[in-house]
Amino acid sequence: MKLKYIFLGILTSSSLFLTTSCSLDFDPVGAYSEATEGVNESGEKVVFKDKAAVVGHMQTIYNQLKERQEHWYCDLLLISESHSDNAYAGSTGAEVLPFENNAIDGSNSVLNRDWERYLVDVARANRLLVNIDDVKDNTLTSAERERYKAESKIFRAMVYFDMVRLWGSIPLITTEAGDITAETIEEVYPQYFPKQNTELEIYQQIEKDLLEALPYAPDNNPSDKTLFSKSVAHTLLAKIYAEKPLRDYTKVIQYCDAVTAAGFDLADEFSDLFGMNADNTDAKMRNTKESILEAQFFPGSGNWCTWMFGRNLVNWDEQFSWSKWVTPSRDLVKAFETEGDVTRYEQSVVWYKCTWSICYPADNYAFMYKIRSANSSIIKFRYADVLLLKAEALIMGASPNLSGAADIIDKIRTRAGISKLSTSVKGNKESMLNALLKERRLELAFEGQRWFDLVRLDKVEEVMNAVYSKDSGRRAQIYKFDNNSYRLPVPQAKIDENSNLIQNPGY
Repeated sequence: MKLKYIFLGILTSSSLFLTTSCSLDFDPVGAYSEATEGVNESGEKVVFKDKAAVVGHMQTIYNQLKERQEHWYCDLLLISESHSDNAYAGSTGAEVLPFENNAIDGSNSVLNRDWERYLVDVARANRLLVNIDDVKDNTLTSAERERYKAESKIFRAMVYFDMVRLWGSIPLITTEAGDITAETIEEVYPQYFPKQNTELEIYQQIEKDLLEALPYAPDNNPSDKTLFSKSVAHTLLAKIYAEKPLRDYTKVIQYCDAVTAAGFDLADEFSDLFGMNADNTDAKMRNTKESILEAQFFPGSGNWCTWMFGRNLVNWDEQFSWSKWVTPSRDLVKAFETEGDVTRYEQSVVWYKCTWSICYPADNYAFMYKIRSANSSIIKFRYADVLLLKAEALIMGASPNLSGAADIIDKIRTRAGISKLSTSVKGNKESMLNALLKERRLELAFEGQRWFDLVRLDKVEEVMNAVYSKDSGRRAQIYKFDNNSYRLPVPQAKIDENSNLIQNPGY
């Protein structure tokens, strides 16, 4: 067997991952097989033999948002919420507790799984991008080829954006490794065991992918928010230009405005985003005017994420016998209460009786509530996040526009049914930045944003080293947060497999 196939088999293998009562590896990624390749009319072995093979692979890429929820949603939520002041780990499992008490190291199985699966996602995008132009099928038009490449580049950019924010320096892979022979080993070997690229290089590749995708990506479709559309690309561009390696607040505003121009707006009711219908049999709404990208689930083919975070309201007792991840913190609950923010609090946190008392008494236990049934959509990007990112740019830009930022924040607050910012806050840059961070915290709780907000705005030490003394439910801090805490450890198992990888400082 060719070494390429052996390597891909290793790449797609999954390590066993256990919580105290739950395995997240019940839907393993299949190993690579030569049988996935096609044969063209000349009898030559090819990756995609015809248009149908390309379309099938494109659907496989899209299915990652529905079928592989562990890394891009469940684990990212654990990291962003439980590794911040929004939540406790929820379980005493050795793989999740370190995100609460800041004791993460390179042996963490969550990070190991995520590294593997993100790179599998990259490999899937690369497979299409490298091979689609070799498909000899006249029914696959030039326009279709360009659209599929655009969608694959947006997907790859989204994957690398998650990875670079977690680990910083990571391998940048944009091709498929060739076969290793005596003649090619010096050229091909580094493709199998790549070195890490710098954060800047990763962000530059994300930027390149998105800009190249924009002319050919599908337009926003108000009735189908599952597409890697131009608006998804605009959203990601706004996000990357807010990050330190590429920071350009003028471009943040430019691409936020492009999302607005595509017809997005806040949903009329906050509950439209996360609520259930009156009978609790289905999601209240899908494809709201606020949703930019979502994974959708329907009766009969639902998502299982509620198992990890709370109750499935369409099947009340399903998988509710063991402790859940991402338990809302007392500090977050207090933040909602201090603000008088009833609307967003009731859509973000719910209280049930349960059979465990790890973080709260069993008879009144808090759970995150933004995924509440097997039929709930998982929203990856939404317009409120984009609006608040624009407000951040208006505050932090070279010529701050505090009144413009305040108008945006007030729009978000008005939808939530709470008072507008005070005049004293609106007139001070530091006060406005604090107001923005608070608004993002309350608006986007349990949507995978909080940790990355603290990192992006250099607030990790200030916020996280203080929360342990004021949150009575949080487990004792093991290590202080410092400048090395902004990046997570590279999985040690991956360093053991590839000696070209270097561990991040501090781990």
